Amino acid sequence: MSLGRLAALAAAACGLVVASAAPAEARVERFAVLIGNNAGEKGEVELRYAEDDAAKMHDVLKDLGGFPPANLVLLRSEGAETVRRTLITMNDRVRAAMSSPDTDVLYLVYYSGHADGNALHLGPTPLSLTEFEQLVRGSAASARLLIVDSCRSGALTRAKGGTTAPPFVIRLDQRLAGQGMVTLASSSGNEDAQESDELKGSFFTHALVSGLLGTADVDRDGAVSLEEAYRHAYESTLRATSRTWAGAQHPTFRYDLRGQGKLVLTELPVHASSRGVLRFPAGRSYLVMRDASEGPVAAEVGASDATRTISLRPGRYFVRGRGPDFLLEGSVEAEAGKTVDVGDERLSRVMFARLVRKGGGVREVAHGPVAGYEMRTPLVEGSSLCHGGFVGYGIELQQMSLAARLSACHSAFRNEHLTASNDDLGLDVRLSHAWDLPVITLGVGVDAGLAVMRQRFETQGYAPDRLGLAGAFGAGAGANIDLLGGLYLGVEAAAQTYVFKQQRAGGGEGAIAPSVAARLRVGVGMSL
Repeated sequence: MSLGRLAALAAAACGLVVASAAPAEARVERFAVLIGNNAGEKGEVELRYAEDDAAKMHDVLKDLGGFPPANLVLLRSEGAETVRRTLITMNDRVRAAMSSPDTDVLYLVYYSGHADGNALHLGPTPLSLTEFEQLVRGSAASARLLIVDSCRSGALTRAKGGTTAPPFVIRLDQRLAGQGMVTLASSSGNEDAQESDELKGSFFTHALVSGLLGTADVDRDGAVSLEEAYRHAYESTLRATSRTWAGAQHPTFRYDLRGQGKLVLTELPVHASSRGVLRFPAGRSYLVMRDASEGPVAAEVGASDATRTISLRPGRYFVRGRGPDFLLEGSVEAEAGKTVDVGDERLSRVMFARLVRKGGGVREVAHGPVAGYEMRTPLVEGSSLCHGGFVGYGIELQQMSLAARLSACHSAFRNEHLTASNDDLGLDVRLSHAWDLPVITLGVGVDAGLAVMRQRFETQGYAPDRLGLAGAFGAGAGANIDLLGGLYLGVEAAAQTYVFKQQRAGGGEGAIAPSVAARLRVGVGMSL
């Protein structure tokens, strides 16, 4: 198998943890080399998660795959010569293990990093794809598993993959040393494999690791097979990448194993006494981070996953569940030998606007309409309060909020000589900053706008209607209380200065002058 379609094989590096179902009388030894390198050749943008993905694979293999720590080698930021020597040394160890009576060997090699159609880019040192493949294929192991995740950096969801090259043929129909070889690939043809800042890793590796932790166990027999893991990783990767700018990514799978039964990748009940299990309700997806909300992503349970449990190391985890217009967030303790149900009552509901302000990568912007009641104190002495309503639309960014409001209100004036009615139509724009508290969100801001004011008079004399224009600016504070269904109750209070032409007493020529008023708004909005 020559590695040229590294994007197809390339992302295969998403990890496998084979626990081979060898004949009952045979002892199975498991060896693995996991290679991650964020650095590439000169001019290639440094990756963020290649080394982390290799570490995730290492942990799953050690914890649930039956790979002894002494048989696991994790290489991070190492050059071509170190990788070459490590593979040669591991081949020697595999050959020695195979010489023991009644012993089968499973050998797994994983790579995540830069590459092109000819070589892996281990920092500035290339390693020929042909040589790399031969070092794995030439192993004496009973079963060999090659996984390669080649990456290219981008934006929030960036493309991973080597420079474009013609796809190569993986010749798995020829007889291999030992009993066979398996290749998983996170993409097909010349597709790019992709990684995500929210997941802190590649889509395929993330999906595969989550499956191996339990969500791929469709038949619920406590063991995740190769077929189950691949199917889960394929569907999850395709579903997640269909929403990215690079487009849908189609993992591929080919193998040629002779004399093998069902390939079991992880066995969950065997480790139940030393692991904690989290069980999630159906209907939404959940992302699980270690320690806190900014911690490493441990696993994900998809909304469409039939199996709703994952096996984790004991400890504290931060859980984020996705609703249609909100998230559920909170900390959960995974205890050894226990199953914890992560129901909605354990988590706090968080509106999307709060997620934007947190800057966690879940949402870049939140927005939505708002409408409600408005009251303003008089602009001229003797007038009544101005009652009315407003409609508007707001945009929530990480550092600030921007909202536009169209308002209308009515007030009246009466004395012994005349009765007047005042109708104001205003448009203002508000710039503010918010602070999220456990129950309420507080904000302060400034605004500016224009208002059209019309006065009508009733008198025994002659008093024509007046039409005027006012400029307004002010500052104030507000509070929002989250409700159900993406709705929130908002209250805003502001001190406003209006500048407009005011009529002098006695009917003389008017002059432009300021007038200060207080404004109160109460409304209901929706965050989209």
